[in-house]
Amino acid sequence: MPTITQAFVTQWDTAIRMEAAQRDSRLMAAVTDRGSITGESFTINFLGDDGSLLDANTVRHGDTEWSQAEHSTPIVNMADFYKAFPLDRNDIPKMIVNPVTGGDYMGLLMNAKNRRIDDIIYNAARGSQLKKDGTTEVLPAGQKIAAGGTGFTKTKIIQTRALFRKNEADEYNGEELSIAYNDVMLEDVLADTTLTSADYMAVKMLQNGDISGKWMGFKWIPYNGITLSGGSYFTIAWAKSGIHCGKGYEEGNVTRRGDKKDAWQVSMGASYGAGRQDKKKVVEIAFV
Repeated sequence: MPTITQAFVTQWDTAIRMEAAQRDSRLMAAVTDRGSITGESFTINFLGDDGSLLDANTVRHGDTEWSQAEHSTPIVNMADFYKAFPLDRNDIPKMIVNPVTGGDYMGLLMNAKNRRIDDIIYNAARGSQLKKDGTTEVLPAGQKIAAGGTGFTKTKIIQTRALFRKNEADEYNGEELSIAYNDVMLEDVLADTTLTSADYMAVKMLQNGDISGKWMGFKWIPYNGITLSGGSYFTIAWAKSGIHCGKGYEEGNVTRRGDKKDAWQVSMGASYGAGRQDKKKVVEIAFV
């Protein structure tokens, strides 16, 4: 009986193959970075402008009539986060690849950290917000586009763009506008011939199968963390100055755990917070 097969060699994998997942922060570069935050919260100073004209001066040497500027101060509370991966010391000699010394576990934690930042920014754009005077502010109905039983349509893109123009919150006031899109929105846009009929758009979207980049006045950012609730998705469009995000600390650590039979532990702790600077600079768009 041939025994040559016993000498055949098995080549063991010498790398850890990570599952497909979002690894970088997609939204952080499109908001205002407040940097490192000291304390349990930070404030966002808001000075309102009602768009009124300078008053006519019709009385010489008359009494001064004061106008009132709108001051508001949202408060952003920092939230703490932590995740750790263990590796038993007895497992290391059995492995060709060491995910601790190779940095693979820390890479997973960095990915989780970046996705958490996006989650905080997304929820800050849509959620209720505490103000210094104790009141709570929600995104007003006028800044929301209803699903209306339809998908993500050209009409909704135009409505969103018009809202930023109405609010003087577009490029004419130095703003950078962004919009988050998921796979459902991508499918709707690529299937809409009114959006992909032009030569440039056809090449960019259909040949590349992508809508990222800047068009219709927005920077399109891929983000699959968009909420699905009650059969509708809720994405966001925003001006860069309209959302602020800060970090309290970020710390990765690799240690031996004496209380766990000297197992290796790779961990990361962090603290983040985000809030709206101006409700007129954020639009929520619902679609089915």
